[in-house]
Amino acid sequence: MVEPPIQLSFNNRHNPQAGFDMVALKKVLKRTYENHSPYEIHRVDFFIIMYIAAGQGSHIIDFKEYTCTPGTVLTIRKDQIHQFQPNQDLEGYLLLFTNEFLISYLEQLEAQKSLQLFNELLGEPRVRLAPSIQPEVAALMARLHREYFEVNDGYSLGIIRSELHILIAQLYRAKSQLYPLIQPRKYLESFIRFQELAEAHVKETTRVQDYAEMMGVSTKTLNTITREMLNKSAKAFLDEICIMQVKRLLIHTPLSIKEIAFAAGFDEPSNFYKYFRRHVAQTPEAFRLSFQ
Repeated sequence: MVEPPIQLSFNNRHNPQAGFDMVALKKVLKRTYENHSPYEIHRVDFFIIMYIAAGQGSHIIDFKEYTCTPGTVLTIRKDQIHQFQPNQDLEGYLLLFTNEFLISYLEQLEAQKSLQLFNELLGEPRVRLAPSIQPEVAALMARLHREYFEVNDGYSLGIIRSELHILIAQLYRAKSQLYPLIQPRKYLESFIRFQELAEAHVKETTRVQDYAEMMGVSTKTLNTITREMLNKSAKAFLDEICIMQVKRLLIHTPLSIKEIAFAAGFDEPSNFYKYFRRHVAQTPEAFRLSFQ
């Protein structure tokens, strides 16, 4: 039986009023939980920055495994699925925060940078820090730890926001050197809006015309947006979002293939089979079995 992923909401026991939390990675991997294990698949409603200070291992984000070594940083956006791997000696920190904690006080350009940093469609979620900046990031983590766990006064959250802002800027710089597309761009805001609409409505429609009407633009404009941001057509982008959602249903729900076909908006399961095989080069059953 395929089980749905565990849904985790932001819950800060250390400081319930804060939209930020910091947890030692070793503590997460060693802790015993009442209703789940860190090695089970999770979906979270908050953002995560995972910083690896020592050890070697891996982490799975949306069906892809990323190797982790000292100086690795993983960025996980809310609603993504991820999973810790057992038998690892990783050390470092998880920085957990809500969208409101960081974005609400940033200027528009800085907010756009943050959205890009956590957007797996604009570059992989793994950043390998250059040796030259690893000591600086390690020192920043130490300052965050001290402010959060030792000082923890009326000024601490403001200081933590500022430190987190610096960290995101450092990660954005590192990522922009790896992915030339990740720059302030004319169509970024429209692309984010298109992505939000696609993720919300792709089960209802994958027609470019429908999304153009939702956004009040032409289909030509939507194609310009996705080619500028991703170097692919708007239809290819919608198909990518659709396939990702179907994969999540196949791996993390007990629904039958027929039920998933209807849930994904297909009138006939045969059409769903053809669509999935065309994009994944596997049948839905074979893909599901490969994760069991």
